[in-house]
Amino acid sequence: MPTTEQWKTVAKWGHEYGDLTYLRILNQSLLFINSPSLANELLDKKSAIYSGRPFLPMASGLVGWDNSIVFASYGTERFLEQRKLFQGYMGTKASVKKLWDMQEDKTVIFLKRLLDGPDQYADHIRWTAGAIILHATYGYQVQQENDPLIRTAEKCLEDFSATVTPGAFLVDVLPFLRYVPTWFPGAGFRRIALGMRETLKKMGDVPLHIVKKQLESGTAIPSFTTSILSGPPLTDTEADNLKWAAASMYAGGSDTSVSVIHAFFLAMTLYPNAQALAQSELDAVVGSDRLPSFSDREQLPYVEALLKEVLRWSVAVPLGAHHMLTQDDVHDGYFIPKGTIAFANIWWFLHNPDTYTNPMEFNPDRFLGENPPPDPREYVFGFGRRICAGMHFVDASIFISLAMTLAVFKISKAIDPVTGESITPAVEFTSSSVYHPAPFQCSIKVRSGKAEGLIRDLH
Repeated sequence: MPTTEQWKTVAKWGHEYGDLTYLRILNQSLLFINSPSLANELLDKKSAIYSGRPFLPMASGLVGWDNSIVFASYGTERFLEQRKLFQGYMGTKASVKKLWDMQEDKTVIFLKRLLDGPDQYADHIRWTAGAIILHATYGYQVQQENDPLIRTAEKCLEDFSATVTPGAFLVDVLPFLRYVPTWFPGAGFRRIALGMRETLKKMGDVPLHIVKKQLESGTAIPSFTTSILSGPPLTDTEADNLKWAAASMYAGGSDTSVSVIHAFFLAMTLYPNAQALAQSELDAVVGSDRLPSFSDREQLPYVEALLKEVLRWSVAVPLGAHHMLTQDDVHDGYFIPKGTIAFANIWWFLHNPDTYTNPMEFNPDRFLGENPPPDPREYVFGFGRRICAGMHFVDASIFISLAMTLAVFKISKAIDPVTGESITPAVEFTSSSVYHPAPFQCSIKVRSGKAEGLIRDLH
């Protein structure tokens, strides 16, 4: 089992052994699905038995992520209650509309930060994603620099990625080790887990405490948490579910948005023709006297196609979320035992040349015309009853960021100050739980003096 880019090895296994590849590693059954139709048959049509979550001793048992909807067992009261809270606030396209103005406002600030510090574009992407989700979740106004909640959340997401990386901690292979005391030789993972657990607790408790104080003083801004806390008093169980639903909202929405928007900057650096076509469309539909808004979305088919291609080309979560069988299954003659962890190879779904011609090439045109290939959003937000509840919110955040950025900035290759030659960034991605582009340089310049004035006036 490879430790990097597992999805490529899994795709190779699919060619050798078929679209269902099953193996056992140290008494753990794993099932890799290399076909979208099979993923739908198993994870959607049989979602009642394929929607469990594995117990990861480090992430769930020691750090505490089992309290969140990310690892809550399907069908439990905790899962159902948190899912209900999510769905009620941002589970549909209609419910997300109330957040459009806020997403546009935060993205304008992103443009201003990009204008003043283009070399720190990656930091601005992370800041904006955090500002948007923290506002939606807690009504929290993020500080321009070194915001404590963003720092805590980013550390928490780093910890999460580490704990779900296969083979990162021996306790995940030998679960009984979680019972050894912290002073025991070789139990350094226990001390690491204690630090991670404290960070996770802080991410859940601190912003909720701020909201409660603001409600008492009458200064609270409408948000996910205020909509619940403003109602009837909560029981202890309801309050706990609210805390973890809010924490899960940040963890689930922010990292995906950061990954996709970062990949967009890489794609625009490498594929200037796609960028030019999108900007021509924006100039024709929106003009130069204002920024694009959500009301323009239906009139921007090429920008929409470009967004789909970013989702396809980069694939934020290549192997999707863990799906654990809660009972034995027999599918097409194959016995799949209870406890098996199933993965959909979403990277392969979106890079199969039989479905997407020249899949390694970034080409938004593939989604235009009469017979486009499947929309990547059918896959990237998950399958079955554990599909991402915030998918419409994340999709909206990505769209407005792409559209506004293209309207006022030109992204191109950076120039080497010594040789004077352009620097072509490598298409390299991390192999963590969420797929991020490796750090790269690019040039980001405002398209015109009028565009610069527009950014500064609106900000």
